Parts: sequence; C-alpha cells; structure tokens
Amino acid sequence: MAIRQGLDAETVLQAAIELANQQGVEQLSLAALAGQLHIKTPSLYNHIKGLPDLRMQLSKRGLVLVKEAMIEAVIGKAEDEALLAAGVAYVEFARKQPGLYEAISALPDYEDPELKEVGAGVVTFLLRILAPYGLSEEDALHVVRGFRSMVHGFASLEHRNGFRMGLDRDESLRRLLQTYLRGLRADVGREK
Repeated sequence: MAIRQGLDAETVLQAAIELANQQGVEQLSLAALAGQLHIKTPSLYNHIKGLPDLRMQLSKRGLVLVKEAMIEAVIGKAEDEALLAAGVAYVEFARKQPGLYEAISALPDYEDPELKEVGAGVVTFLLRILAPYGLSEEDALHVVRGFRSMVHGFASLEHRNGFRMGLDRDESLRRLLQTYLRGLRADVGREK
C-alpha cells in the first residue's frame, strides 16, 4: 500500500487533534479522520495502530501541551503567583483545546510507560512550584492532587456548560484558586 506523499504520523495526529477539538474525543473515529485527510481509512494504519493507539497519542500530546502552557505561564513567578498562574493556564488550555483536554481526562491506559512518564513530568513540574513551601513529599503530592482536582473540576464544569449564571468565570476561577492558596499557606504556617 502506497503512503500518500506528505502524510506522516504528525500530520495524522494534528488532524485528529482538530477533529477532537471540534467534535469531542469520544466522537473521533478513524473514518472521520480519514475523511479529514482525504484518504481511505486503511491508509491510516501506515501511521497509527488503530483508534486506541490514536487516543493514547492524543492523551500524551495533551499532557505535554498542558505542561508547556503551565510552564510558560509561571515564568518569572514564584509560590502563590506561580500556582495561581499554573491553574489559570490549565483551565485556559481546556478552553482552547477541549477535545485534547478530554483525551487527558479519559486516559486510555494508565499503565502505558510513556503515558506514565509524561504524566509524571506534569507532577514533577507542579512539585517544583511547591518546593518553596517546604512541604514533605507526601504533603506536596496531596497538594498536587487537590490542585488537579480543583482545576479539572472547574474546566469540566465549564466545558459541560455548568456555569450558566452571568458571573465572570475568570473571576470565579481566580477566587477559587486564591481560596485554595490561603488554605495552603495556613496549612504550612505561612499565612501572609
């Protein structure tokens, strides 16, 4: 089977990201992806192993990109300001890349070594932000878990149209993050 000129794994992945962002990751099919690329569905198998492999690739790419967005947001910031910026960047990523964010939320195989490595990179990044707080490793991991639960919950509710009141969502997010940070500071005896 001849591989179409100019078509490679990255092009296939980018097309899948576009479709996932437009339709949602659960509605993504190989037939739709092939149609987007103007090829026959079997031709996709030159670049991916199938739909589960494609979803795994979407999850990995999503984790890489959300980490990059948070890193960019925290440059030049520390402690509370950095954690606040990371939280806002996380939710902004979910807003801009809804399908890719869904792929992160529905991780297809928690035991995949590459996926574990990429996920661990996100956790390590957040732990670095928390280092100045002087938390034990276990406490810092609990803070990361709480942080992720909070921003994921906000992003998920927003994505599912859960905030219908006319209030500014960015202000709600800022207040949520600041409340979390006040609790964190009080927990470590650093109330400012």
